[in-house]
Formats: sequence, C-alpha cells, structure tokens
Amino acid sequence: MPATVSSLSTAEARRETVLASAVVVFAQSGYLGTPITAVAAHAQISPAYVFKLFPTKEVLFVATLQRCYELIQIALVRGADASVDQTPDGLLRAMGGTYTNLIADRNLLMLQVHAQSAAEVPEIRSALRQGLQQITTFVKTRSGASDESVQRFIAYGQLCHLVVTAGLERDTPHWALLLTVGLRHP
Repeated sequence: MPATVSSLSTAEARRETVLASAVVVFAQSGYLGTPITAVAAHAQISPAYVFKLFPTKEVLFVATLQRCYELIQIALVRGADASVDQTPDGLLRAMGGTYTNLIADRNLLMLQVHAQSAAEVPEIRSALRQGLQQITTFVKTRSGASDESVQRFIAYGQLCHLVVTAGLERDTPHWALLLTVGLRHP
C-alpha cells in the first residue's frame, strides 16, 4: 500500500515549520531580540531558506502574528461551537475558557505581548490592529453580545495577559487577589 502523501508542497510544509518555530522563538525573545538565524536553527532549516520564504524578519514576524490570531480564532470557534449555553454570555464564557486553555503554553500570549512592544514598527502595528479587529469582529458576530460585553471580554483577555506575564496568579497579597478574582488561569 502506498504511503500517504502530504497535500502540502515542500515549500508550504517548510513555511509551516518556520511559522511554528517562529511562534516559539519570537515568544521567547521578541521581535527585536530574535535573529532569523535563531528561527532557522529552531526549524532546522538554513537561514537562506527562511529568507527565501520570508524576505525580512519583519515579514516573518507579521506572518507569525497573523498565524497567532488564526489560532486564537480557531480556539474561539471551537469554544463557541462546544458551548451548551448558546446565549451571548454563555458563548463569551465558553470562548474565554478555550482562549485560557490556548495560552496555557504562553507562546501565543508572549507573541502578542512582544507584538505590542514592537508596535512602533508600522507593519507590526498594522498586523496587530488587523488581528484585534479579526478577533473583536468574530467575538461580536458569533456571540451576538452587546458592544459593552465584547469590550469587557477583550479587556478581561488583556487583564489575563497581565496576570499571567506578571505571575500574579500565584500571588496572594490583597492587591494581586483584587486583579485575579474571578479569572480562570491555566
């Protein structure tokens, strides 16, 4: 029996490998602190081939950020589709739960944090804005929630980022508890 043939070409498969590695490497050291050679080494592909696929580090970072938002939307869809409670509040809770699980490994979370810190680069700022637009529009459309509820959903997501990056979920002082009460952490 013949072996299963991948539907991706070699270039497409390598592109996927580079993007997966870029998520990890950029999450560790950010846009400014990550040379293309580090992504190439993680992907076990030559730097020249990475540059063939992504002509600049900026292009690679933007593609990686776009992948991040694609993965977030996939998780939100999965959460909404699996929700027993199809009310706006129920859908927002379910989507929030799947997002919490998604960022448990911190790579997608840290990639977003690094994108915010590199937002002075116009192309990165544009990709960040497009990703936020994509997620906000999806959440609003899929949940049918009020604008205020969607704003609160996004705001809580940003608060979760802060709580996780600062390690507040492990703190018990009153000020930390004030920020973390009611939030679910992976």
